[in-house]
Order: sequence, then structure tokens, then C-alpha cells
Amino acid sequence: MRHSCFRIGVVAVLAAVVVATGVASPAATGRPNIIFILADDLGLPGVSCYGGEYPTPNLDALAARGIRFENCFASPLCAPSRAMAMTGRYGFRTGVVDNPLGARATPKREVSIAKVLQGAGYVTGVFGKWRQLAHFKTRADAQAWGFDEFLLWGSGSGEGSDRYWGGGYNLNGAPLKVPPQTYGPDLLQEHLVDFIRRHRDRRFFVYYPMTLVHGTYQPTPATRPGVKDRRTLYRDMIRYMDKLVGDLVGELDALGLREKTLIVFTGDNGSVDPGLVHGRPVDGVKHELREGGSRVPLIVHWKGTTPAGAVLPDLTDFTDFYVTFAELAGAALPPGHTLDGRSFAPQLRGRKGRPREWVFVQLADRWYVRDARWKLYNDGTLCDMRDAPFSETPLRPDEMTPETKAARERLQAVLDQLNPGQIKAAPKYKP
Repeated sequence: MRHSCFRIGVVAVLAAVVVATGVASPAATGRPNIIFILADDLGLPGVSCYGGEYPTPNLDALAARGIRFENCFASPLCAPSRAMAMTGRYGFRTGVVDNPLGARATPKREVSIAKVLQGAGYVTGVFGKWRQLAHFKTRADAQAWGFDEFLLWGSGSGEGSDRYWGGGYNLNGAPLKVPPQTYGPDLLQEHLVDFIRRHRDRRFFVYYPMTLVHGTYQPTPATRPGVKDRRTLYRDMIRYMDKLVGDLVGELDALGLREKTLIVFTGDNGSVDPGLVHGRPVDGVKHELREGGSRVPLIVHWKGTTPAGAVLPDLTDFTDFYVTFAELAGAALPPGHTLDGRSFAPQLRGRKGRPREWVFVQLADRWYVRDARWKLYNDGTLCDMRDAPFSETPLRPDEMTPETKAARERLQAVLDQLNPGQIKAAPKYKP
């Protein structure tokens, strides 16, 4: 079994050769702007083109014009997923294996994807929720992480405030207090759009960790007055999130940036409440190492480049964004840094690429490795995933066949190579 981790020194040397010779590699041509949209607590049931029960016409349209990945895996909680996406490394490397441990990922120990893209000439911004990783409150803090500009809820002046109505924010190092009638998701997107307008003539990277659709469930500006039903509010929040994505795509159209911009949409973990996909309940929710906790939507569109309407079964996980974005940007990866991602940049250009053979997911002191059919937990439980995402079937010892024995050996070899137990201070898993 080939390991998807790799040392970066050779890549950095090759990048240096390209710069020295003036010969552009394929990855260095046609470099797109990158907008990475991360919805909060949105699993498969929240997106209708995945068979979800809530209508998302704008996301569906984006998928119809681009690629829908069927098998994208995050951690079942916010902080570990966000650390994976920003660092390209599994939680046992950064130490972020649970929400309370987000501060272990610091710019002194990790090189963020924003920092890598800055090095490739991109202007960078983050707009939304950051607080699960080491906080930043000043421009110097932001630059250490690789961001030129920011508006954050949940960091500095915004921490502890309401994420939806009113509340406090940190705008480029200064407190930003807003009136109680201000809808936070609108405010964040307004600043994001302003960033894009001001930098439309440069290559830009936008990290957009939305506050929607995390609880508590509250009315949106489009909710009918007096609505208090939890399910209706949740539906309205998903609908408003979808509207914001549609508005952002429309803004890119108006600016003539669609052909120059890669849009990536995903969720940081599964949904809080059990949901339906194609009318069947998904197995598991946020906080759980089951399919509903860690399998998330992934929609990617780059007008004129991504094949329209493609549905790919390729396995992907949250460490893959780092190396994919770096490859598309022609950016040199940090030398001496072990990364865990597998780039899916070739697939975005309509090529087969080198899809993963397995994904790895961890929460606290529990983890699993999974391929297209089998899933092996660190307690030795082997599950048949043929009915995923609706169920997983643990195999009894007396059910072992040559096929299942080979699957166990293959997946155990991956775990042995990764050695996730090297983080000894991992807290106990709490389902």
C-alpha cells in the first residue's frame, strides 16, 4: 500500500529549478483565483444534489457546471477538520485531534496554505469563523498565518458574541461592533466581496469559513415573521447559505472573473441532526466516527476548466485541499514538512489523476482508515461499507474470508505506517 504522505524537499527543489531556468511547469500556467468555502455543520443531507432533503438550487447549479465528489471525508468536529485543511496534515501531526486542542496548531509550528499561496504572489483574505485554531487578533498575527486581510467572528472582539444577529467582529486587528439588526453572514460576505473587487486585477485566495448553518437555529432575513419551529429555521438557514453562494457566484460573473476563479465548496463535518439522503437516514451525525459524522459534500467549479456535471467516486480528505491549491497556484511547498494530502488538481482538468486508495479520519483517541469498500477502526473492528452512507456492518471473526483478511491486512498496514498513536495526550473519544 502506497502512503499518501510525502516529503517535500524534492518538490521544493524542482520548483526552484523552474524559477531558475524560467521554464514554466504545467501547474504554473493558468493559475486561478481560489475561493474556499467551508460551511459549518453541513453534511450530505443538507445539499439536494447529494439526495439531501433540503433544497439548495445554487449549489446544485454549481455542481451541474462542475464536479461533485461523492466521497470526501473530514473529521467529525470543527477544529480537527479546519486544521487539516489549513495545514495539509493529519491531527496526530499537528496535535489538533479534538475541538479543545485547536490552539496546538500555531504558525510557529505549521505553514498554512495561505502562507504558501502568499509566497506564490497571491493576496489572501479570510472572512468568517476562525476561532477553533490558534487565535489571531492583529495584522501581524494574520500575516504569520498568511492572511493579508481578515474579518473574523469568534476571534478577538467577536468571541462569545452571537454569530448571526449583531455581535462583535475583528476587522484587520480592530474591533468592529455592529447594530443588533445586522445579519452576520451578510456582513461577512459584504467584506469578502469588497476584498475581491479591490483585488480583481491580482490573483487572490479567499478562505470563507461561513458561520452558517451551525446552531443555535435562528431566523434569517428571509424567514417569515414568527417562525420558531427548529426544522423550519434549519431549512431557512440552509436556504440562506445557498443564496449567499449564489450571490457570490453572481458577483464573480459581474466582475468577469468566473473563468479565472476556482470555487470549492464543502462542509467541515456532518450535520448535527440526523438527516435523509434519497429518503434514507444517514448513519451518524457530527461528533461521531460514522459516515454521517465525517462524510461531507464537495463541489468544485472552475468555469471553462472543470468538466461540467462530473460525479467522481474518488476518495478525498481534508488534507488534499492544501496540495491541490498549491499545485494549481504553482506554489512551492514548505521543505522538510510532512504533508498528508493527495492533489486532485488533475481531476479538475478532466484527467484521471492519482486518486487516493484510502482516507484517514481521527477524533481524539479513536480513528479509522477506509477504502472504497472496507473500514478499519483502531480497535481492530473491520466494517463492510457497501451500504454507506446509510450503515456500516462490523464483521465477526468467524466471518473472515480471503477477501476480508486481505482488506484487514491492507488497511492495518496503512495504520502501522501512519502511527497515529504518537500523540499520547489525546483525550478520550466521547460519542
